[in-house]
Amino acid sequence: MAYYIAPRFLDKLAVHITKNFLNLPGIRVPLILGIHGRKGEGKSFQCELVFERMGIEVTLISGGELESPDAGDPARLIRLRYRETAELIKVRGKMCVLMINDLDAGAGRFDQGTQYTVNTQLVNATLMNIADNPTDVQLPGSYDSTPLCRVPIIVTGNDFSTLYAPLIRDGRMEKFYWQPDRDDKVGIVEGIFAEDSLSRRDIEQFVDTFPSQSVDFYSALRSRIYDEQIRKFIHDVGFERVSQLVVNSVDGPPQFQKPNFNLSYLMEMGHFMVEEQQRVQNSLLVEEYNRGLYSRQLTPATTASNSNYSPNGSDNSQAPSPSDAYYKAYSSVSNSGGISNLTLETQEQVRQILSQGYRIGVEHVDERRFRTGSWQSCAMGEINGESDAIST
Repeated sequence: MAYYIAPRFLDKLAVHITKNFLNLPGIRVPLILGIHGRKGEGKSFQCELVFERMGIEVTLISGGELESPDAGDPARLIRLRYRETAELIKVRGKMCVLMINDLDAGAGRFDQGTQYTVNTQLVNATLMNIADNPTDVQLPGSYDSTPLCRVPIIVTGNDFSTLYAPLIRDGRMEKFYWQPDRDDKVGIVEGIFAEDSLSRRDIEQFVDTFPSQSVDFYSALRSRIYDEQIRKFIHDVGFERVSQLVVNSVDGPPQFQKPNFNLSYLMEMGHFMVEEQQRVQNSLLVEEYNRGLYSRQLTPATTASNSNYSPNGSDNSQAPSPSDAYYKAYSSVSNSGGISNLTLETQEQVRQILSQGYRIGVEHVDERRFRTGSWQSCAMGEINGESDAIST
């Protein structure tokens, strides 16, 4: 397929990698390039396309490899792969890079429930040490004074604010936020459907219909178009014979005709997938099944629906059960002149919670962390009194 490489993405990677192989006097070049952004926007795939176009060999590390039951293994793995890549540069005489996918998932700390292990500390420390001394990377228990070739490191992730702050500082890591604009997205989707006889105008209409969807949405949608043919094949041969015809057939795997990728059918399937996404967002069954881990969120909508019960009186049918581990009310707090001002509605909410025997804690979040659900607990003891809760 004629996959599309975004010009901004190509320029950023090409400049960073090339700059690391040049000897620029008096210039300190960051060794690590951190590519971050929303999920499903094709960060890793765009990197693969750039590497292929530039003829660069890549050594991969997954974020899932950055934890181990044995302390020190992930840090040693990073050093080993770095040295192997440096040897490839020396032996083959071509550009090579070390790429770590989903670094924040393997070494980040998202909230107070995320375990911060010795391996997490060592991974952060190892990457900082390599960024500071890229030609002197040693394995534990041995020392080789021969300088290594400098190896650019590319890392991907969704939220780099979860990483250790000294690791992502300027000078060690150069940051690149990847969010494809409309032209990029049209080009990428056009590459995905390059063999399906869709016009440029159809692609633009398709993208404009689902402007908030990420790139992987369109790739997954193309895959689902084949579901009807596969379903027909299964019913024709019978469920009992599917395995032997697909896995171990003497005639080879079954062949399917190319489906009709007309715009109206793509639109229909797209809306169906969006509805499935919405069902996941609206279910929130984890809060019902894990009451000890998740607190009940009292949003303005649920506040209105629960406003007919009184802590002292007539109707407790919708009140939260005292057996719930937590009962949390989120409120918007404005700050003026260093004094936090709670609305009267929120103050009444605090009184209701305390009157029912619940405990109160305080968490805070900014706008960006709110979108990812990364609330942070304030460092304070348990609050039992009404005046203490309101002032805090």
